[in-house]
Amino acid sequence: MTEDSGDPPAADASFWDAAADAFDDEPDHGLRDPAVRDAWARRLRRWLPEAPSAVLDLGCGTGSLALLATRDGHRVVAVDRSPRMTARAAAKLAGTGARVLLGDAARPPLAEGAFDVVLVRHVLWALPDPAAVLRRWARLLRRGGRLVLVEGRWGESAPVGLTADDLAALTAPLGGRTHVEQLGHDSALWGRPVRDERYVAVVHPPPPRRHTEIVDVHLILRRGDEVLLARRSGTGYADGLLNAPSGHVEDGEDVREAVIREAYEEVGVVIDPAAVRAALVMQHKAPDGAPRTGWFFEARDWRGEPVNREPDKCSGIGWHRLDALPDDMVAYCRAGLDAYRAGDRFVLHWHRPGDAIAHDPVGPGRAVVLPHNDHGIPSAEPPSAEPAGDRT
Repeated sequence: MTEDSGDPPAADASFWDAAADAFDDEPDHGLRDPAVRDAWARRLRRWLPEAPSAVLDLGCGTGSLALLATRDGHRVVAVDRSPRMTARAAAKLAGTGARVLLGDAARPPLAEGAFDVVLVRHVLWALPDPAAVLRRWARLLRRGGRLVLVEGRWGESAPVGLTADDLAALTAPLGGRTHVEQLGHDSALWGRPVRDERYVAVVHPPPPRRHTEIVDVHLILRRGDEVLLARRSGTGYADGLLNAPSGHVEDGEDVREAVIREAYEEVGVVIDPAAVRAALVMQHKAPDGAPRTGWFFEARDWRGEPVNREPDKCSGIGWHRLDALPDDMVAYCRAGLDAYRAGDRFVLHWHRPGDAIAHDPVGPGRAVVLPHNDHGIPSAEPPSAEPAGDRT
């Protein structure tokens, strides 16, 4: 970009193709002057990690900054939407090991979590929805990575670009730390004195939050062809519906200990650990809730007569035939029992917004059965099996 240019936001590839021949004539683009080149090299060493790292240069132009990064040992991927720009970048970076790709900087054709640095100079200001673009760029980073954003507000009569305050507001939702360094005073970077605002923002987004899930347990207490169900009451969730005795795993206990504890707390039966059989595992998501993982355990032997030990949470218990389960059940539990009857081991059950919590016999099926290996050590040939699919 020239000092007083007003290049249009989101200019298409043909605009930059037309600019490619003269692009390096600007001192800070071509870096032909050794003093300008050295000034940028010194700055890059401060902004990039000291150790050789994976650097993604988006909107790379003719590849001048990418070339400096390779000279410090960084592994560079350079992306630009202009075929003529990328052709010049490829020629400039030949023999360095850098990859040059044709692609949109706003939506880079690259995998998330692959880079230590995303380096972008004079690009963000020209993109539609820069906040969304920043979120996409942040997802390209590895844990501990950084965005290096060289931007400014150029021109005096009709200025264009982003002020440092503008960019700080855009990066704030990413969290983490943002360090802004003004660059306009350093004429060596530009090959001449400049009077407008130019700066770099080095953004360190926080590491991705680790995914966590509640783990719950469900007891399939069998009496011949029947299973024990309890009717929820006073809990604030799915009250009036039937489900199997169940509850959350508590800190310090494993899932088998949890189901034995819940069996005694809810229905007063004592189950020996040797009598507990793992039936299936299901990942479930309520219509408006977070995912959770449920372990369903079968028990056919126990001590004591089942009774309702939690009348504040349950209005009654009763035995029901597995092959004629009632419809007024919690959909999650009903899907688990249906999977158990079918012999399935691993199931996904993700509601969609608007789904009912109660089982709907004519509604859409949300259970997706995952195939599993029952053949010991996997052979070179996959076993014949029905493919994974939805089951109503």
